[in-house]
Formats: sequence, structure tokens, C-alpha cells
Amino acid sequence: MNLESLTKSINDERCIVVDTTGPARTLEDNPDGPLRTERDSLGEFDVPADAYWGIHTARALANFGITRRAISNYPDLVIALARVKQAAARANRDLGDLEPEKAEVIDRACQEIIDGSLHEEFVLGAIQGGAGTSTNMCANEIIANRALELLGFSKGEYQHLHPIDDVNRSQSTNDVYPTAIKLAMVRGIQALLPEHQALADSFGWKADEFADVLKVGRTQLQDAVPMTLGQEFGGFRTTIEEDHDRLAEVIPFLCEINMGATAIGTGITADSRYPEAVRAHLEDITGLPVRTAPDLIEATSDTGVFMTLSGALKRLAVKLSKICNDLRLLSSGPQAGFGEINLPAQQAGSSIMPGKVNPVIPEVVNQVAFSIIGSDATVSAASEAGQLQLNAFEPVIASSILQSLMWMTKACVTLRVNCVDGITANEDRLRQQVESSVGVVTALTPELGYQQSAKLAHEALHSNRSIRELVLEQGLMSEEQLNRVLSPERLSGVSDETTAIVLPEVRDAD
Repeated sequence: MNLESLTKSINDERCIVVDTTGPARTLEDNPDGPLRTERDSLGEFDVPADAYWGIHTARALANFGITRRAISNYPDLVIALARVKQAAARANRDLGDLEPEKAEVIDRACQEIIDGSLHEEFVLGAIQGGAGTSTNMCANEIIANRALELLGFSKGEYQHLHPIDDVNRSQSTNDVYPTAIKLAMVRGIQALLPEHQALADSFGWKADEFADVLKVGRTQLQDAVPMTLGQEFGGFRTTIEEDHDRLAEVIPFLCEINMGATAIGTGITADSRYPEAVRAHLEDITGLPVRTAPDLIEATSDTGVFMTLSGALKRLAVKLSKICNDLRLLSSGPQAGFGEINLPAQQAGSSIMPGKVNPVIPEVVNQVAFSIIGSDATVSAASEAGQLQLNAFEPVIASSILQSLMWMTKACVTLRVNCVDGITANEDRLRQQVESSVGVVTALTPELGYQQSAKLAHEALHSNRSIRELVLEQGLMSEEQLNRVLSPERLSGVSDETTAIVLPEVRDAD
């Protein structure tokens, strides 16, 4: 049966909400296709005969049709769940706790999911009660039913291979789920880091391009002392690279797992050799230096690493949003604003004002940042709310962080490709601003003193004349002295090797 045919209105109170890669799907009585009946401790429940998920997923669908975002929206999590189950099957086989034939087909089913198959079957909403139990059950059922097919049986014939007895052997949601979300987050960071570095590099190239472009710096939105546009963009590059390092530093902590802890960290139902066996297989499967936590009781209840990662993402988001604010300010106008730089025009900016172009790329990155800031608050609240031997709120922690990682990765791409790479400088406007700015008077204070320099600034502002003109007129410095003090190198603090710009007045004097 095609699940697409079962789509109904989310407002239908009789529906069971089924989340997939797109909008939520709904399932009522399934009159369009055959059903199979499954049983659990609560009784019987009908599910679509061709669905790989089973009764536990179906009950969860009835309870958690809330977010309209399914687990399948987080492919890194789906893959991580399959890798954990694959490692467990291999470990149980090695220890003699799982028949080799069962282990082999579970392994094959997991590999198919790792390779991209059956992701659409992870229909369950990411936000759920039960500390992730429904997600673990969903993975167990999908893997079991695919394994049954590989053995030549029909879905639901669990007497031959069982979702819990076999796929979930030696496991609990409380070690599977946190391990899987950690592995998913590592993959998310690994996807983000190269795009984040590419964005930093783009700002770096612009810093080189604008190394000779003198401009007026600003503090508190007021004119300050001169600098180069290259220095400004170089600062953007540096601050981004600092966060790059902070993100990378989290990965080793995410590689600490609690597999073998089972329910609360005591390892009940698992062979004493199992923790090391499953760790070794998981390391081989993922290529990551995973290690077993030294205290499985603590590791099962602790969510500190998630707060660390979320905090690093928030820091990145806040700083990137600040950069976007600066880009919007520097490009404002083009006639009545700062007008110092030009952002690439990407789309029409107004339905009423012809020709208006807005800074839409920085604006969308701003909004991604706002969302990540809010997600960090969610992660903090959920972490604090943990009680005793388990934190029941790891699903919202996982959903928040995985979404933040995906959104930030895409935000870095669009900011680089659709904005930063195409930025140009309005050099004539920048030169004019420097020449007329009273900020250059700061360079004169060592020679003339603060009081005399302040007087010059006041005269320049009220007479609309340049500092150079007033200094020479009043005989306060010789032209040679003034050229030295007001040289671009001196004003911007850069060396002769990094700048060659010369203000018109200085060029004429030479």
C-alpha cells in the first residue's frame, strides 16, 4: 500500500498522524489496503501490511502527532541508529548471544539503511515522550521486518526474528538513543565544519582584496578613527575561525558512549564483555574513536556534552548574526545610508517600490541565528529537567541540536555563495568619508595635545573644512609633519607592505 494515499487533514481528530520527510501524513482505518495485526503488552493493533514499522511505532504515531517533522528529516540520526544496531548485532554474535544467521540479516538490513534505504519508514515525529523509546522501537521494527524479508518471511512474523529479543538484544533505549544522537551530531559537525571554514576563507579573500581600501571606523555608530576595509573583513574571518575551533573541540566528547549501560548504567541483561565488544564494532563501523564512558551510571543520566555543543553553536550563531548586521549596515542606502559596500543583488526587494533591493541573504542568516539561540535555551531547559538516572527530554535536545547543525550548515553556504563572494567596495565614497572625517584628528593628539585636537575637530565639524586644511592654515604643523602623521599606514596601523593607498592630499604633496 502506498502511504501517500492515506494522507488526510491534520485537523481530523480521528486520525493517527504519521510524520515523514515532508508534511505529516495521517492514517485512519486504512480502507485502501490490507492490514496486519500485531500484539504487545497492551493488546492488539492493526498496521498497514506493507509498513516496515510495527505496533510500537503505530501507538507512538497516535500519541505524538505534534511536530510534523519526522525522524526521517534527520538522516544522520537514522544512519546513526542503524550503525548502533549493526554494532550490537555483531557484538552479540561474537559473544554467542545471537544466532549467526539472525546477526547476518540484521547486519544486512542495517547496512541498507546506512546506504540510504528505508529512511521514509522512520515516520515517527522527532519530539516524543519516553526518552526516545519510540524512536528505538521504530528502528527495531524496521530493521526486524526488513531482516525477515531477507530470510524469506513476511513482515510481522516475529516468531522467526523479533524486534526486541533479537534486534534490541543487550540494549536499552537509554544507551542506544544517546549514543545514536551523539553519532548523528558528530556527522552534523563534520558537515558543518568545511562549510564554516569556506565562509571564513571567503571573508579572508575579501580582506586581501580590500587591503588597500581606507575607510572610517565606527564605535557606537559614531565616526571613529580610520582603518581599512580589509581589516574589517579580516576581523570577520578571525572571529569565524575561532568558532570553527570550538566546534571541532566538541567531537571527542561526543565520541564517549554508554553502550552496555542498558537501562540505568548497571548493564543488566548484557554480557559483561558486551560494552567493549560493541564499542570496538562501533568504532570500526563509524571510523570514529568511540570510547566507553568510565561511569555508565553518570553517562546515562548526563547531558552535559549536549549543552557544550549547543553553546558552541549559539556562540557561532550570535557572532555570525553580528557580522550579518554589519554587512547590512555597511551596505545600507544605497544613497541615504552608509553605502560603503555593495552586496550582490539577489531578488527584487519590494512589491511597491520599483528598483529596491534588500539584503535578503544576511537577513535569512540572522533568522537562522535567532532560531539557534532559541534552541540553545531549549537544550538548557531540557538538560536541567533531567531527573535521577535518566533525562526523559533527550528527544527535544536531539531535535534542537540536529536542526541547528543542518540550518547553520546551509546558512554558511548561502551567505558565502550568494553574498560574501560577490561583495564590492565603494572606494570613492570611502575615500571621501576619510578625507572629510574629523576622526583623523586622533592621530594629531600626540603632536598637538588633546585640547588643541578637540578644538580642531569642533572647527572642522562646524565649518565643513578638513582637518588637514585647518592645521596648515593655523600653522600648527608643517606639511611634511602632517603628511607623516596622516599617512594611510599610520592611520590604519598597517605596514607599508600591506597597503599602498595614498590619500589625494598626500599624493599631491609627494
